[in-house]
Amino acid sequence: MSVVRDTDKKQALLARLSRVEGQLRGVRKLIEEDADCEKIAQQLSAARKALDGSFYSMVACMIEEGDQPIENVTQMLTKYA
Repeated sequence: MSVVRDTDKKQALLARLSRVEGQLRGVRKLIEEDADCEKIAQQLSAARKALDGSFYSMVACMIEEGDQPIENVTQMLTKYA
């Protein structure tokens, strides 16, 4: 099992996720306020891309730490990416 050990990378990942949380709260507010669907779709797309960026940042960290065989990383990418 691999974990994010680098404190700076962990903090950066947590900061990314906090921004995603904020984006999703904004989407909820748009929906509650009956905003235009295109505006909601735009914000959902931005949140999805931010979450994807978090995922790939975490995978890069796994590769950099080198404690997992590349086959495990490849399998995870195939399964979740």
